[in-house]
Amino acid sequence: MTPSFPMTRRAMIAGAAGVALSAPMVSRGAYAFAAAPAKVYSRRAVDLVASSLVIDMLAPLKITLDENYVAHRLTEAEAAEFRASGITGFHNAFGLGGPDAKAQALEYLAAWQGFAGRNSHVFTLVDTAADLDRAKADGKCAVIMGIQNAEHFESVADVALFRRLGLRCAQLTYNSQNRIGSGSTDRVDGGVSDYGAAIIAEMEKQKMLVDVSHCGDRTTLDAIDIAKGPIAITHSNARALVDHPRVKTDEAIKALAAKGGVMGITGVRMFVRASDPTNVGHMADHIDHVAKLVGIDHVGIGSDADLHGYDDMKPEEYAVLKGAYKDSYAFRDKIDIDGFDHPLKTFDLVEELIRRNYSNDNIRAVLGGNFRRLLAQVWG
Repeated sequence: MTPSFPMTRRAMIAGAAGVALSAPMVSRGAYAFAAAPAKVYSRRAVDLVASSLVIDMLAPLKITLDENYVAHRLTEAEAAEFRASGITGFHNAFGLGGPDAKAQALEYLAAWQGFAGRNSHVFTLVDTAADLDRAKADGKCAVIMGIQNAEHFESVADVALFRRLGLRCAQLTYNSQNRIGSGSTDRVDGGVSDYGAAIIAEMEKQKMLVDVSHCGDRTTLDAIDIAKGPIAITHSNARALVDHPRVKTDEAIKALAAKGGVMGITGVRMFVRASDPTNVGHMADHIDHVAKLVGIDHVGIGSDADLHGYDDMKPEEYAVLKGAYKDSYAFRDKIDIDGFDHPLKTFDLVEELIRRNYSNDNIRAVLGGNFRRLLAQVWG
């Protein structure tokens, strides 16, 4: 879903740590945050976020079509929003593709890792799963570098190259066909190609997480079957609850879990529910579905949005973004869901899971424990 960076027409078409526990208590057991005084959360929710390693497995640091943004130094207010979000792990991944995909990917890695370094008082880069733990202890936001495509792998040897340059996760396809397999919006899904099978094998050898979030149904199942170990659906939802080409069948979810994989649930409106209202409760319905289908150990969060969401984009950028996707994406007036469209959205989701009688351990697993386990297994 996330727009590409740097923004080229072809690329786009292809495709906090440190919770403010000093927040004032406004009523017995209820807490408000300076960043959002109108928002009130229970003590249990605040404590759960503070004590959890929260990993959002699709969380661009900034959704923007401005290629100069990477030179930006965060303001104190922006830095405070990241810290107050309760999110430690941000999987920063964009959709890149086209004839110059490799050059785009090289520029993307340099630009966003430079952005993290320029704002090192807030961010730290992730090499291993232990870096997520260290970031949590240090009160920083850990940036996992990913790409929502694999067209930049012009040869099998490129997997090792990009691994050395900091790439830790890659989708096999974006929404459309490439040399590896088919995308979710392709009319025909031919599955994973011979070249794709070689890329999957090399990604596992190089300890890079395989992601099939945007893959077509056949390609998704093929990739899970071909992989020797667990892979991820970092950001999608359940087709049993909403009929959309970008979400996954129960067959795929079961196959993923059988290999030890984890699926992140997204808050993109048309992937959550077919009609309005669409809110954080409906997002939690997808968590419920996956947990009941394959067990709580195989579900996490992949919001597919930055801290403020898509609907806060500049109007001209918002229009370009929507216009870059096929009609099958079925955009409505809003892209974000109600209650999950602001920097403290993790707390709203936790409150919903509390209302549904999830245990503290299960909430911690959904917030990041499951993805932490998967990343440690894949990365070594």
